[in-house]
Amino acid sequence: MWFKNLQIYRFTRPFELDADQLETMLETVAFTPCGSQDMSKFGWVSPLGKQAQALVHEAAGQLLLCARKEEKMLPSTVVKDALQEKVEALEAEQGRALKKKEKEGLKDEILMNLLPRAFTRHSQTSVWINPADGYLVVDAGSAKKADDVLALLRKCIGSLPVVPVALKTPPEITMTEWLNESATPAGFELEDEVELRSALEHGGIIRAKQQDLLSEEMKAHLLADKLVTKLALNWSDSLSFLLGDDLSIKRVKFSEELKEQNDDVLSEDKAARLDADFALMTGEFSRFIPELIAALGGENRD
Repeated sequence: MWFKNLQIYRFTRPFELDADQLETMLETVAFTPCGSQDMSKFGWVSPLGKQAQALVHEAAGQLLLCARKEEKMLPSTVVKDALQEKVEALEAEQGRALKKKEKEGLKDEILMNLLPRAFTRHSQTSVWINPADGYLVVDAGSAKKADDVLALLRKCIGSLPVVPVALKTPPEITMTEWLNESATPAGFELEDEVELRSALEHGGIIRAKQQDLLSEEMKAHLLADKLVTKLALNWSDSLSFLLGDDLSIKRVKFSEELKEQNDDVLSEDKAARLDADFALMTGEFSRFIPELIAALGGENRD
C-alpha cells in the first residue's frame, strides 16, 4: 500500500469519471493468468488484494488502481541452445544448410514447446488518481514502467489527458543552488546522498553516500561544473526520498511515527487497514507534492 516511488503526472483537463464508471471500464481488461502459449499477460486486479473484488478503491475522493503483469521466463541461452541442437540435427539429416526462414520457424516451434514449462514472474504497479488536485501518480521506478501502465489505462477508458509535471526551472539547477547556498526551503532537509554530473558533454559522474553534502569537498565539485542530478531529502520529518533531475521520486520511506497513526485499526481486518493506510498516505502526498513543486520553483502550466 505504501508507495515506494512517485512518477507524477498532471491532468490537462478534469478527470470526471467516478469510481463506478471507472470500475466498469477496467473490467474490460481485468487480469487473467497466462495460458500455456502466452508469453505475458497484463491487466487490472483489486488494489486491496485477494480479499477484495473491486478494481477501483475510493477513499475521500481519492482513487487507487493496481495493474498486474505476468511474464514467462525463457532464458535466451536455453532457446539458443535448443535451436542450435535442432538445426544441427536437421542439417545433418538433410545434408544441407537451413535457410534463415526455416531457422525462424524452428525457433517459433521451440518457443511454443517450452512455454508451458516456463517459470513465471509477477509484478504489480499501483496508480493513485487525485481528481480534486488534478494529479495522477504511478508507483514505478522508471518512466517506461509508468508509461506501460498509463497505456493500459488508456486502453480501458479511451483517453487519458495527462502529461508529466513540468517545472519553470530545471530541477538540477534548483538542487545545485541548494547545495551552493547551503540552504533548503522550509520543510525540507538534506540527507546524506547525492549524484553529481558534469555539465560538459561526456563529463564525469560522482555518487556519494553517507556524506556531508555541505562539505568543502562537495562545494569543490560544484565549482568544477558539476550539477546535482539526484539528491536525498527529508520532508517534514514525515518521509525521506531520493529526488531525480527528471522529477522522479524514488526510495520513499515514511516515518514510523506516521505509520503508527493507524495502529488502532485492527490488523486482522486487512481491507480496513489497507483503506486506512491509503487515506493516510494520500493525505501526506497531497501536502507533499505541492510543497515540493513550490520548493523547486513552481510548475509550468503553459
